Amino acid sequence: MVVRVTVGFVFAAERRQLILEMVRANGAVSLRELARVVQTSEVTVRRDVRALEAEGLLDRRHGGAVLPGGFTRESGFPQKAHLATAEKTAIADVAAGLVEEGEAIVVGAGTTTQELARRLARVPGLTVVTNSLLVAQALAHANRVEVVMTGGTLRGSNYALVGSGAEQSLQGLRVSRAFLSGSGLTAERGLSTSNMLSASVDRALVQAAAEVVVLADHTKLGVDTMFQTVPPDLITRLVTDEPPAQEERAAAELQALADQGVQVTVAGTGHGTPPGPGGPESESAPSAGPGAPVRQPRREVPLPGQRGRHPQGGGSGAQLRAAPLSAPGEGQPPGRIADLAPRRH
Repeated sequence: MVVRVTVGFVFAAERRQLILEMVRANGAVSLRELARVVQTSEVTVRRDVRALEAEGLLDRRHGGAVLPGGFTRESGFPQKAHLATAEKTAIADVAAGLVEEGEAIVVGAGTTTQELARRLARVPGLTVVTNSLLVAQALAHANRVEVVMTGGTLRGSNYALVGSGAEQSLQGLRVSRAFLSGSGLTAERGLSTSNMLSASVDRALVQAAAEVVVLADHTKLGVDTMFQTVPPDLITRLVTDEPPAQEERAAAELQALADQGVQVTVAGTGHGTPPGPGGPESESAPSAGPGAPVRQPRREVPLPGQRGRHPQGGGSGAQLRAAPLSAPGEGQPPGRIADLAPRRH
């Protein structure tokens, strides 16, 4: 539960002190929640968080602020559940559309993969192998989905099964796709996490899959944590959200990942560059249920030439292209998305 304090207008020093108290009380708080509490914009809160980070009082992580600790700390599930919720919803909507009827997949632990699992309940004939109690719970009442749990030791902070028992139960398994999340994603090291046991199980999940789909909101882009789980050359596709205009680091990482041959699919949440001259178009999209984004941004961005595993189209370089989509369970996610796709020379 997030501890909340309601205040009126405050000066910068008072505002930053309130932000610091919120983070100390909760361990992690989203920028959106901080802005609501101190009654100012997310842009102002982001500046405050950066100032506090420069003083070593907190760290910026996952669309919010967390207690300092660098590579060694990891927020628990209660804190992560409140961070980047709109982005996770949009990513899950798109990722669900990648799953086909009758497919066998593995789904790792995390709050984003939990959102994905809630949508997979509508895909008939699906088999889901997971080490996450939250993923299994989301699919428990789906009468057309078979859930296979790994063994292992329960890690209470993220409700996941880890350890040698989990890894051994995955030996000899082969499925079409793995859907994984993590604590950070960079073009240099790929997906990473702050916990050694979680990283080891995620690597076992990767070994069981023909393709690897990473689900990571823009706040994880450019973040490098302690244990590598999936190197960039093993990532088939990244599903993420539209980085805000001021998040240059996230945009640079997207471009670098696309240059390495990763298929990058961007799901719009409405917090990107606003429509208008020089900005992306916004188009109405059908709702995919509670919390699903209503408007999806569309943009055309030239990128350097790509090398990699997924040649498409023609010409040189790469571009972000919009694609019409249908409902989950029909092979397509709802609304409209944009793909960073390579062009064939």
